[in-house]
Parts: sequence; C-alpha cells; structure tokens
Amino acid sequence: MDEWNWRPDGHLPDLGRDEQETYAWQMDVTGLGEAAQRRLKAATVMVSRVGGLGGVVAMQLAAAGIGRLVLAHGGVVKASDLNRQLLMSADAVGTPRMGCIVDRIRALNPRVAVVAEPRHVTESNAARLVGLADVVVDCAPLFAERYLMNREAMRRGIPMVEAAVRDLELHVTTFQRGTTGCLRCLYPDDSTEWRRRFPVVAPVPGVAGSLAAMEVLKVLTGMGRPLLGRMLVADLGTLEFRTLKLHRIVDCPVCGQGATC
Repeated sequence: MDEWNWRPDGHLPDLGRDEQETYAWQMDVTGLGEAAQRRLKAATVMVSRVGGLGGVVAMQLAAAGIGRLVLAHGGVVKASDLNRQLLMSADAVGTPRMGCIVDRIRALNPRVAVVAEPRHVTESNAARLVGLADVVVDCAPLFAERYLMNREAMRRGIPMVEAAVRDLELHVTTFQRGTTGCLRCLYPDDSTEWRRRFPVVAPVPGVAGSLAAMEVLKVLTGMGRPLLGRMLVADLGTLEFRTLKLHRIVDCPVCGQGATC
C-alpha cells in the first residue's frame, strides 16, 4: 500500500465475455484497464444507509462492476422517501425498503452479489457488516451510526468514504487509518443539531453519491487521487467548490496513539 492507495489482495477473478462488453467503455479510462476492472469484481463495498445518498452510491458501484455490495437500511418505503431515494418506487410504499433496494440493484446488474441487512447499523451488527467489506461508505443520517462504522473501519484498517448532505451543501472525504484522521477527529462530539429529517433536494445527494462512488473506485483501483486528508465541500446553490485540509488528532480515542477501539 502506498501513502494514499489501497487495493484488495489475493486472486483476481477473470472477466467473462459479457463483462468485457459491459465495462468496455470504462476500461478505456486512464488508470482503469482490465486489471483494475478485475479488482473491482473482487471487491466488497459496504454502504449504509441506502437512501437518497447511499442509493446513488450503490447504483453507481453496481454499474461499475463491484463484485459484492453489503447494504444496510431498515424500515418501509414512505411517500416522503420519493423526492430523493431513487431506488424506491411509488408502488412500493408500505413495503420494506430493502426489498426495493435489492430488486433495483439486481435489475441493473445481476452479476453483483448483494448482502442485504434490513436494519440500520447498530452496536449489534456494526462489527459484522464492516468486517465483510474492503471499503465502507458512510451515508447514515445520524452520528451514532456514523461513529459505529468509523470505529469498526478504523479498528480493521478499512478505508471509509464519508459523505453527507444538507440543504444545498455536500461534504465528501475518505478516511484511512495511518494516513488520515477519522470521523472522530473531524467531529469529536456528537452533533446536537443533526436530526434524521433534514432539508434536502434530490440533485444534492445525487451529486454527493456520485462523488462518493468515485472515491471508492479510486481507492480500489489506484486511478486519480482520493480525498485523503482533504474534504470536498460544495454549495450547489452557488456552484462553489472548496477543498479543506483535514487534520488528525494525535490522541484521538479511535485512530490516535493508544486508541482503544
């Protein structure tokens, strides 16, 4: 592993003829040839939750040929989901969200294996779910869930892509223990203002989700430069984009010296 790139080790599966055809356009992208595509096929990515933000991440990764998705999201489809959660459908209101999510992913790319967790991330399942992944994508609306994924990812040395939206603004960064700080370095204390319901319009999580999926592809394949030690902040109302430098906290209880996680 170099200072910013992480890739899954071990045997890389071959691509079938249909996969060669499906991914032909993206394998022409600089830094993403056949070897990188095989790396994506070998990889497992966990996404939680899989709503307006995480749903876009999951769909983009499925389209790109990730081999396995571990998806965590509980509850049933509500009418209020439909302004932004593109994996849901109006005729599924009142049914479990996870059923909708899996059906839409499989309809797009049936080659992708899906591990479906029809619950949100909690203390009881965080270690198991994160432990299945090569990369974690944190799209949860509540800090309690985010902190659990951050703790488990840092404990195992698994890269975690962090994405968040509110109103017309989005934040995206990538954490990797030993190279960057972690979510606890960025937010040492739980937010007292953040709630499950927040103002948002569909294009904002759409953009943020695409950026987060791109971070995953960069981490897994080595193309481009991931947002390690940097956070992209964008205001889609003014189309102003900034990249902020993030700092590690030396005595962070999760990723710092003497961390107890």
